[in-house]
Amino acid sequence: MMAETITATDWDMETDLLVAGAGPGGMTAALVAAIEGLDVVVCEKASQVGGTGATSAGTLWIPGNTQSRDAGFEDSPEEAAMYLDSLIGEDRTSEHRRVYLRDGPGVIDYLAENTDVRFLACGMHPDYRNNIAGAGMAGRAIIPENFDGRVLGRDFARVRPPIPEFMLLGGMMVGKIDIVSLLGRYQSLANFKHAASIVLRYLTDRLRFRRGTRLVMGNALVGRLYYSLKKRNVPVLFDAPIGEFVLGDDGAVLGAILDTADGKKRVRARKGVVLATGGFAHNPKHREAFMPHPTPPYSLAAGSNEGDGLVLAEAANAAIDSDRHHGAGFWTPVSVTRRDDGTEGLFPHLAMDRAKPGLIAVNAEGRRFVNEGVSYHDFVEAMYRSHETADTMPAWLICETRFIAKYGLGAIHPETRNLSKHIKAGYVTVADSLDVLAGKISVDPAGLQDSISRHNRFAVAGVDEDFGKGDLELNRFNGDPAHGPNPCLAPIEAGPFAAMAVWPAEIGCSVGLSTDPDCRVLDGANEPIAGLYACGNDMGSVMSGAYPGPGTTLGPAVVFGWRAAMHAAGHHPDEVVTE
Repeated sequence: MMAETITATDWDMETDLLVAGAGPGGMTAALVAAIEGLDVVVCEKASQVGGTGATSAGTLWIPGNTQSRDAGFEDSPEEAAMYLDSLIGEDRTSEHRRVYLRDGPGVIDYLAENTDVRFLACGMHPDYRNNIAGAGMAGRAIIPENFDGRVLGRDFARVRPPIPEFMLLGGMMVGKIDIVSLLGRYQSLANFKHAASIVLRYLTDRLRFRRGTRLVMGNALVGRLYYSLKKRNVPVLFDAPIGEFVLGDDGAVLGAILDTADGKKRVRARKGVVLATGGFAHNPKHREAFMPHPTPPYSLAAGSNEGDGLVLAEAANAAIDSDRHHGAGFWTPVSVTRRDDGTEGLFPHLAMDRAKPGLIAVNAEGRRFVNEGVSYHDFVEAMYRSHETADTMPAWLICETRFIAKYGLGAIHPETRNLSKHIKAGYVTVADSLDVLAGKISVDPAGLQDSISRHNRFAVAGVDEDFGKGDLELNRFNGDPAHGPNPCLAPIEAGPFAAMAVWPAEIGCSVGLSTDPDCRVLDGANEPIAGLYACGNDMGSVMSGAYPGPGTTLGPAVVFGWRAAMHAAGHHPDEVVTE
């Protein structure tokens, strides 16, 4: 990829704003720009919208949001600012965080008032570090309302589906509330009715569509953004990545040359180009340069996220913000699944198993190295710290098979008692004794036995003296409230025993292009490059690689997508009243 410098050209197309990438950040920027009166074109490298956001939980971290306040959950943006200052400290993105916290609630209201993008309060959902001043217990996380994909008609196929491991019956999406109803379908009439209704809806959908059209989580967010763009007649050009920029003599970005099935198309962008191509997740050069070593072998990002935005911007003399990014990624442990078609998949161990009572994580020495109930991001950071002295790539989740029957493990659903399919696929390892299990997974048997014995003493007492599992509000939130004395601790003592390998993988990149708070891309001299914006994972994260709570990537993607569009439209975001 290069940047072409010309003074005049015959354009194939002209628009006010060209947005590269149809993920949540890019679609938000395009949608807001259209609302504010700009002519907008979206060019997407893939054949579907959504990117990594389509396979995410869809949560946004927006302290002080109206939806939570209306639902009765009080929150203080001032305390959220204290929390971020305590977690991250003062750095070059401090001003970005200030405007993010200030604008966030108003941006969500703006979308609700002007589009079909609407959100609901999550209610109780603790920040990930409640041992830090300013952390919140409720009110900061919001999720998109479920969306009926049928209203998209044939274009429903343009919405990137979730990963197969997140769907039931071959194509039915389920949210957290749905899981409770499905597992407790015989425990109450309300549960049975809800479970039956979503299954019946799915079976009806399959008469017309390749998967269920009842969209939840990240798929709902993507569907709502795409539907809103269609209602405003914003064109989305698929399979049309930017090959290079067109630059003026002064280095300003005048437009771009798209690589399409019909050949190269020169697009004049009068107000600028917004880069929202999803970050560098699948760019080997950038992974090696910015990520910790050993470089994570897996990524949950969309396969089309190959660093196009960074490569294009670097050719226009843009700077990359890699300072204080704690390893360049937002992390989760993943297990490698074996799908029925023979391909590999990845299951992110976010919240459903690690905090439950009766599970520990160990390294190759059989030693625990982490509070297993911490956030997925903090878990992987602990893996890397452990790996400095003992092989922790992979780490092993250890439990009894009856734990799996009760809580599930990775992609193995709760109520699964016959593990033969998963054992045969190599997804889980099972043995009658801990010594045999240790031998099968090449873990030191003495270390494992010692770790289990010590953990079991903690479980009886209800206090994890080594790592504090159950101390954090997040641990208890994801634990089992019916279990005591500690909802996150139970003995591991009766075989058969099970082990599952987990590896580090990134949900998204934190290192990205250096920008000012208006999303204008900066050059090496810290000056804005005229006509060039970035948002989403192409923009260096405002969190500097820290992970404060659920929705750490999607919240900034939407808020700064709004800011980029407002600036391009001539409405300086700092002068816009969003309350």
